[in-house]
Amino acid sequence: MDASIALILAQDGITTGAVYALLAVGLVLVFAVTQVIFIPQGEMVAYGALTIATMQSGVFPSTAWLLLAMGAAVFAMDLWNWLRRANAGTDHVTLARSALFNLAWPALACMLLKTLPLQALALPVQVLLTLAVVAPIGPMLYRLAFEPLAQSSVLVLLIVAVAVHFVMLGLGLLMFGAEGMRSLPFSELRFELGPLAMTGQGLSVIAASVLIMVALSMFFNVTVAGKALRATAVNRLGARLVGIDVRRSGRLAFLLAGLIGAFSGVLIGPVTTLYYDSGFLIGLKGFVGAIIGGLASYPIAAGGAVLVGLIEAYASFSASAYKEVLVFTLIVPVLAWRSLTSHSLLADEEV
Repeated sequence: MDASIALILAQDGITTGAVYALLAVGLVLVFAVTQVIFIPQGEMVAYGALTIATMQSGVFPSTAWLLLAMGAAVFAMDLWNWLRRANAGTDHVTLARSALFNLAWPALACMLLKTLPLQALALPVQVLLTLAVVAPIGPMLYRLAFEPLAQSSVLVLLIVAVAVHFVMLGLGLLMFGAEGMRSLPFSELRFELGPLAMTGQGLSVIAASVLIMVALSMFFNVTVAGKALRATAVNRLGARLVGIDVRRSGRLAFLLAGLIGAFSGVLIGPVTTLYYDSGFLIGLKGFVGAIIGGLASYPIAAGGAVLVGLIEAYASFSASAYKEVLVFTLIVPVLAWRSLTSHSLLADEEV
């Protein structure tokens, strides 16, 4: 391997590592706030990529029907809880918000997707429609599967996450079929920079990933909602005592994770052909980065995910048959080191 090949592989590794870094940050966010290891994050990636690819082929994406069905289920649950309590005031407001987010939003999304010429839309509009359909699935999953078990142990939540993963995998096969799809690239730009052949698509992926991470950093440090998420991540009981609604924090964390997953799918869709089950492997590589960060540190998780991308790129050149093995073997020394230097990777107390 000469220097030019090494630079080309580094470029590929950084491009894919930027997507893995987004997923790692999303996994750390969800775990810090809710103690859920969000395995279905990979399915959010696949849903995002396949939804925009379906729209670009001029076909109505079935994820809109899934969004509508899940929204109706969440609203039915909220309506049942409201009828049991039969309180006035804030409960009316809460029910109205639930109807707006869980019924009106999915219905509006379905109406737009049915009436608009999907194939002729500009790429930014297609991206926004994809995010509008796929991202809300995240908080709906939390409401239906995880919020009723919010006080359970990490192990119970992990088992539920695995179950949700398999359900979403089956739904992905039902909605998109077994054939792979690839979306249109963001840019056809190509130019030479020394030995490197730079593409507009690769630069778009890296730039978008960096911008999202900067936006998340500003969100956590500047906005009230971001500070509430940070407080919930540090101490759920303390956050409740100072008036923070930890349930709302969990929903917001899953919404951000849904946005990150869907947008990651949009970014990686033009790079490789994705199938209904491709997201699981992509999500696992983001999980390796999250493990390197101890499921606690966003910068270390993002850096670990970029390292995963680099290892994958170089392994695909020198030992392509073992590249997945080499990537996932990285977990072993990281876990061994953390077991020796910290009391526990997971929280010792459930609050």
